[in-house]
Amino acid sequence: MRITTWNVNGLRAALRKGFADHIDKIAPDVLLLQEIRALPEQLPKAWAAPSGWHVCWHPAEQKGYSGTAVWARYPIETIGTGIGGADPEGRILRVRVRGVQLVSVYLPSGSSSEERQRIKEEVWMVNFLPWAQALLPLNEPVVLGGDFNIAHTKRDIFYAKGNEKNSGFLPRERAWMGDLLKTGWRDFVREHYGNIQGPYSWWSNRGRARELDRGWRIDYLLGNAAAARRFKSAYVHREGGLTVSDHAPVTVDLQP
Repeated sequence: MRITTWNVNGLRAALRKGFADHIDKIAPDVLLLQEIRALPEQLPKAWAAPSGWHVCWHPAEQKGYSGTAVWARYPIETIGTGIGGADPEGRILRVRVRGVQLVSVYLPSGSSSEERQRIKEEVWMVNFLPWAQALLPLNEPVVLGGDFNIAHTKRDIFYAKGNEKNSGFLPRERAWMGDLLKTGWRDFVREHYGNIQGPYSWWSNRGRARELDRGWRIDYLLGNAAAARRFKSAYVHREGGLTVSDHAPVTVDLQP
């Protein structure tokens, strides 16, 4: 099973910029989308119910904001949304496809204000950790895929020193990401690429960050032990982050 996660930075805009061509090249069996920023009825008719896909939408209540979705080549069983309560921003969508549990994750950024950073830490980070930990012992494979808005280590960001006081690379955020992995979640992209700098999955629109590959790795595909036993390979498709979104698609392959 090929699983791809992609923060599309607005699905309507992504469709105009070549989203479909990149999906055809990657050929995922399951596509976890974040920041769709649209209701299905706001999309072109061909994409509200795309041919050849089973689709589950979880848009935000606020139009033009946030939202997640799962597309799959096989029937989707919807398990739930959120992490135990209401999820008006459409940040967590949990499904099952062919015996694999998949969660499209879009944790908030705190870069816009101190209040958003407080919500990120005190609402999402505090509650997400035990919620995710409870999924680890399941016998079936579980994959958490999406934009966590945190670069874990200095290997995951180009300008480490210059971002130590910025949301997404604060010491307490990095420690939280470490705690999440210590509970037992496997970082498939890091395991595949090894101890190298990057590969980055998000780039600022400022300067020449995309062109020069000066980015952050904030998009993850994490698996429990059952998923790890089937893990084969991982890829970061940088070209998708250069032309369609400010994020690259990230893919893992699981053996049957």
